[in-house]
Amino acid sequence: MATRVKNFGKRVIHYPEDPVPVVAPRDWAKGAFANPLQKAITYVASLFPILGWIHRYNLGWAYGDAIAGLTVGIVAIPQSMSYAQIATLPPEYGLYSSFVGVLVYCFFATSKDVSIGPVAVMSLTVSQIIKHVKAAHPGEWEGPQIATTVAFICGFIVLGIGLLRLGWLVEFIPAPAVSGFMTGSAINIVSGQVPGLMGLSGFDTRAATYKVIIQTLKHLPKTKLDAAFGLTGLVTLYIVRFACQWLSSRYPRRARLFFFVGVFRNAFVIIVLTFASWLYTRHRRSASGSYPIKILQNVPRGFQHMGQPDIDPKLVSALAGELPIATIILFLEHIAISKSFGRVNGYKINPNQELIAIGVTNTIGTLFGAYPATGSFSRSALQSKSGVRTPAAGLFSAVVVIVALYGITPAFFWIPSAALSAVIIHAVADLVASPSQVYSFWRVSPIEFVIWTVAVVVTIFATIEDGIYVSVAASLVLLLVRIARPRGKFLGKLTVHHDADSREVFVPMHPSGDGLINPHLKVYPPAPGVVVYRFEESFLYPNSSLANDALVDYIKKQTRRGRDMGDVRASDRPWNDPGSRVSTTENAAKPLLRAVVLDFSAVSHIDTTGVQALVDTRNEVERWTDCPVEFHFASILSPWTRRSLVAAGFGTAGAPSGHSGIRHEIAPVTRFHDGFISDPQHTEGDAAAAAKHAGAAAHVEHDPESIVETPASARSSSEATCRSTESTVEGRAHLVPTITPFFHFDLIAAVRAAEKTVVGRDHTTYPTFDDSDTKDSDTKDTADIVA
Repeated sequence: MATRVKNFGKRVIHYPEDPVPVVAPRDWAKGAFANPLQKAITYVASLFPILGWIHRYNLGWAYGDAIAGLTVGIVAIPQSMSYAQIATLPPEYGLYSSFVGVLVYCFFATSKDVSIGPVAVMSLTVSQIIKHVKAAHPGEWEGPQIATTVAFICGFIVLGIGLLRLGWLVEFIPAPAVSGFMTGSAINIVSGQVPGLMGLSGFDTRAATYKVIIQTLKHLPKTKLDAAFGLTGLVTLYIVRFACQWLSSRYPRRARLFFFVGVFRNAFVIIVLTFASWLYTRHRRSASGSYPIKILQNVPRGFQHMGQPDIDPKLVSALAGELPIATIILFLEHIAISKSFGRVNGYKINPNQELIAIGVTNTIGTLFGAYPATGSFSRSALQSKSGVRTPAAGLFSAVVVIVALYGITPAFFWIPSAALSAVIIHAVADLVASPSQVYSFWRVSPIEFVIWTVAVVVTIFATIEDGIYVSVAASLVLLLVRIARPRGKFLGKLTVHHDADSREVFVPMHPSGDGLINPHLKVYPPAPGVVVYRFEESFLYPNSSLANDALVDYIKKQTRRGRDMGDVRASDRPWNDPGSRVSTTENAAKPLLRAVVLDFSAVSHIDTTGVQALVDTRNEVERWTDCPVEFHFASILSPWTRRSLVAAGFGTAGAPSGHSGIRHEIAPVTRFHDGFISDPQHTEGDAAAAAKHAGAAAHVEHDPESIVETPASARSSSEATCRSTESTVEGRAHLVPTITPFFHFDLIAAVRAAEKTVVGRDHTTYPTFDDSDTKDSDTKDTADIVA
C-alpha cells in the first residue's frame, strides 16, 4: 500500500523515472546545521573579538596605543563639545558620547583605527530630529531626552541587525552615494556654522543650505565681535596645518615631531582663544548676565545625567518617521570609515561585528545620557597616523575625556562659541570630496558620478534625509537596471598564437572597437548550424525575457526555417505568423540550426522564470527549424544551477536535443485541467516534434576532454570515491558526469561537441581555417587580422 501511494505521488508531481543525481536541500541543511553546539560557541566567541588578541598584548603595543589614545582624547574634547553644539545640546552631552564611544568600542571592535564618538553629520541629523519633534509637540520633551531616545532606539536596531548577521544589507549602498551625501552634509554643516563663526543670529541656521547662505550674506553687516575669535581661530588652524605639512616634507627626519605639532592645533587654538576670551570678557558682564561675545559658560562636572534612560513610548511614536534616516547614518558612516582604514592598513573588518559594536555603544551610552555616536573620520585618521596598534587605544582616550569631565570643566566656561565653530568648519571641510576623487568617479563609472552629483545637489537644496534617500534609491534603480538589461554576446573563434603554440579563444562575433580586443581581427563563426552565446549576468526573472528575445531573433535571422511556409495557405497559417519576407533562395542558403551553446560561466543563479525562458527558447527555435536542436551548456559552476536545468529536461541524453521531451511550462502559473491546447496547429506541431524526438536515436559523440588523468599520488584516495559515481580507467576519470553529456566543463569542449553533432547529422565535413601561415614569431599573443 505504501509503495502504491508513493508511486501515485510520483505520477502526480511528474517525478522522473530515471532521476539525474543533483544537489538537494538536505545537502545544504547538512552543512548549515552540522555540529550546532560548536557553531553556537563560535558565534558567541565571535561577539568579543578582544578575546582573540588580548592574551598577546605586550608593552610595545601598549606604547603605541597610549600615544594614539592620548592624542585622540585631547582632540576629542573640543570636537565633542563642538558637535554637541551642532546637535543643539549642552556641551557636556558631547563629552558623554565621546567617553562611552571610545570606552565600549574596544571590546567589540574589528578595526584598530576607528574612533567612536559624536560626529558632525549625526549631530546635524539629531538637531533636525529635535527640531521636528518640538515643532509637532511643543514643550513636551526636552532636547537631551529626544537625543537619548534616538540613541537607544537606533542602537537597538543596529545591534539587532548585527546579531542576525544582516550586515550584507550595507553593501547595497555604493561608495559614490555615501560620498555624495557626506559631501552635501559637510557643505550643509559648514554653511550652518559660518553664522556662529561671525556672531550672526536671527535666522534658522539649520534650514536648506542655499537658504542659510542667502541669509548669511544678508546679515553680514551685523557681524559681531565673535568674528575676531572665530576667524582668527580658523585661519590659525589652517596655517598650522599647512606649515606642518611643508616642514615635514622639507625636514623628513623631524616629520613625526611636526605631525604631533599639527595634531594638537585644535587644542592649542582652543586654549589660546579661551585665555583671550577670559582676559577680555571677565570684567565685561552686563547687568542681565550676558557677555560681549558668546561663550559656553557653565559645563557641569562629571556625569550629571547618569541612570536609566527615560524612554517615553509617545516620544518613540513621535519620532518614528525620523528613525530610519538616523539608523542609516549611524551604521553607514561607520562601515564606510572602518572599511577604508582596514583597506589602507592591511586588515579586514567584519561588518556584522562593527554593527554590534556601535549598537552596544549607543544602547549603553544612554545610561550615561549620551546622544548617538558613530565612527569619526577625522579622529580615526588621527588615531591611525599616531601609530595605534590595537583597539585598546580607546581606553587611553576614555581616561583623557573623564579627566576633562571631572578636572577641567571650570575652564570650559570661557571657551568662545565662535572658536568651536572654527573647529567644526576645519574638521568637517575634510569630508568634502576632493576634485581628484570626483574625477575618479567619472572615470570609473559616469552613471555613478551622476548619482554622486544628485546626492550632493539634493542634500544642499533639500535635506540630508532627502539626499540619502535619493542617492540610495538611484543606486538601487541602477542595480536593477543592470540586472534587468544585461549585456550578452554571440561568440566566434579566434586562434591566438604564442611562439610555437596556439590555442582557440571565443570572442564577440563583431568586435565593437571599444578597446576590449583589436577590431581588425578576423573572427571566424562556429560551424554552420551552431550558435554560441555568452551570458554576462545571472539568469533571473528581470532579464530572462530579454535573453530569450536576443537568442530567438538572432537564430531566425541567421538560420533557415526548417519548413517552407511559402506554399501554406493563409487560412492554414498560424495567426501570429506573417510569413518570412526572405526569398526561398536566400533562405535555402542559410544553414539549418542544429545546436545552441550557452556559456554559463557568468551565471551564478537561475530561477524558475529563467528556466522557463530557456524552455521557451528551445521550443521556439525547434518550431522554427522543424527538427530537434541540441542545447549545450558550458562552465556551470553552481550545483543549484545544474539542478534547475536538469529539472527542465536539459543536459541528459534522453533525446538528441539534450532534453527528455517537450514541456511547455516548468511551473505553470495557472493549471490546465485538460491535457490539450485548443489550437490545432499548435498541437499538431508539437505532436510532430515529439514524434521526431521519440524516433530519433540519441547520438552523443564521445568528448575527449571529458576524461582527465588523476595523478598517481592521488589515485589511491580518489578511485574509491570515483567508482561509486563515475568509472575510472587506468587512473582516469570523467571530469563531468556522463549522465549529463550536454553539460561541459568549458566553452571549447561544448563547442567541439556541438560541431561534432552537426558533422554527424549532416554527414558533411565543414572546412576549418588553417592558421599556420599567420603565426607570429613575436612573444606576445597574436591572432589573424582581417585582410
